[in-house]
Amino acid sequence: MLNIKCFFFNPFRTCCYVAWKDGSGACAVVDPGCSTESERAQLDTFLAAKGLRPEKILLTHGHFDHIFGVAPLVEKYGCPVCLHPADGPLLTDASNWTRLPGLDRPDGSFPRNDIREGDLLTIGNDLTFKVIETPGHTLGGVSYYDEADSVLFSGDTLFYGTIGRTDLAGGDYDTIIRSIMDKLMGLPGGTEVLPGHGCATTIAREAASNPFLIPFNEPEPDWTQDGISLDNDL
Repeated sequence: MLNIKCFFFNPFRTCCYVAWKDGSGACAVVDPGCSTESERAQLDTFLAAKGLRPEKILLTHGHFDHIFGVAPLVEKYGCPVCLHPADGPLLTDASNWTRLPGLDRPDGSFPRNDIREGDLLTIGNDLTFKVIETPGHTLGGVSYYDEADSVLFSGDTLFYGTIGRTDLAGGDYDTIIRSIMDKLMGLPGGTEVLPGHGCATTIAREAASNPFLIPFNEPEPDWTQDGISLDNDL
């Protein structure tokens, strides 16, 4: 059985997920945004209580609010960090850091493993995540899909009733819509979607009611007007 624990960390309430299977001490930590000593202690205490050891850190993208806790976890557990290479520059780009009172700049110097579309990432002996490239919020945004358990970690690509913002560096509206429509909406409707912020949803719910995914919001395909006469007075 798949188990998932969600923490809400830092002032942005970034969702950090711990995923593991019954009978296994190995786990994945998705987007550890723990930004303070108390938040990091909360995560460490939970891992110790469950007898879990992070085998991989899975980053959906490189924004600062999703990486605060990465370096401390790597130092303590020695686990590899999985990130799409297109988001590597975000880890050291000063424009990616916030300046809120009490919020320090995260350490983005940790080593990482580059991941690509279709990669299969195993945790222990019986938990596997497929990498789905879903750019649009960032250049290298990805989602992690556990097909066996019908669970998708969508990062800041798809949320309950909305989509990720596209006004930051590397963001693009048409790109994120294509990512969602072409890569995610074809998944089984019962797939549970666990986003980077907010509450969980399902593919079926978003397909039926997400206002950003109704047909007129899809990017238009390229087409020509050869042979067509348009009369604006009609």
